[in-house]
Amino acid sequence: MDYEIILLTESRYEGILSAADSDYARKIIREDLIVQNALEKKGLRTARFDWARPDVDWRSTRAALFRTTWDYFHRFDEFSTWLDKVSTQTRLINPIELIRWNMDKHYLISLEEQGIHTPPAVYIHAGDNITLEDLHQANGWDNTILKPTVSGSARHTYRLRLDNLEEHEAVFQELIAREDMMLQPFQHRITEEGEISLMAIDGQYSHAVRKVAKAGDFRVQSEFGGSVHLYEPSSEEIAFAERTVAACNPTPTYARVDIIRDNSGQLALMELELIEPEMWFRLFPEAAERLANAIVKTL
Repeated sequence: MDYEIILLTESRYEGILSAADSDYARKIIREDLIVQNALEKKGLRTARFDWARPDVDWRSTRAALFRTTWDYFHRFDEFSTWLDKVSTQTRLINPIELIRWNMDKHYLISLEEQGIHTPPAVYIHAGDNITLEDLHQANGWDNTILKPTVSGSARHTYRLRLDNLEEHEAVFQELIAREDMMLQPFQHRITEEGEISLMAIDGQYSHAVRKVAKAGDFRVQSEFGGSVHLYEPSSEEIAFAERTVAACNPTPTYARVDIIRDNSGQLALMELELIEPEMWFRLFPEAAERLANAIVKTL
């Protein structure tokens, strides 16, 4: 049977719910069911498949919707090759040009050039001959975050201080031998205020949550003990998020804008998630209806 919309996931989340699934996996699968139901109410036949499944004929669907392809940064070359093929066979949502742009955190440079404030960052290219001590001395930073430019779920994300550079030097050298990295001053307010995620659908603000790290940590992701809370953003925060999304070309069908107050108290963009953002439809099921409307408009 042909499908009009295929929701893209990965093998961990492709199956049906079972008692063996983690609580988080059950939430994720339930979220996709909410999206599927919203799409099917619009008369669209849907399915959910692992993006890497070899038996799917992508030409038989009108569009593929990125949802939980959360292994792509571990399989970057394979995923890139898959994108090359599938983008010629069906429509991708979000569009392929946004996916490619958003896969690497160098996109933050272009947003900064368009007036979207981001925390300072230094980019280290694969093969560079430099040490962590060199980087900290050159920039005058003593408390930083190191992470790959292609990453997710805090993969190889480290909090560095002048007194622990030596213990991280070996892994840093191993990483920059094969991939680009970025170094930023640690943003202290994250541990006190958390990070705000504002969701935008068809360029307009939809809903928001506040993500908070567990005590003693800086990572807000749930796999590291972070928690999610309902949040009512200010008009300033909504305007910042919508301005960030408006800087994209074309306008994304969906986006998640992760913002903080930086060390100087300014609103700052941490991440713009256009590929496979978690959007907490389980907390805001009405937002799935808005997404379905935007997808129908796209089609």
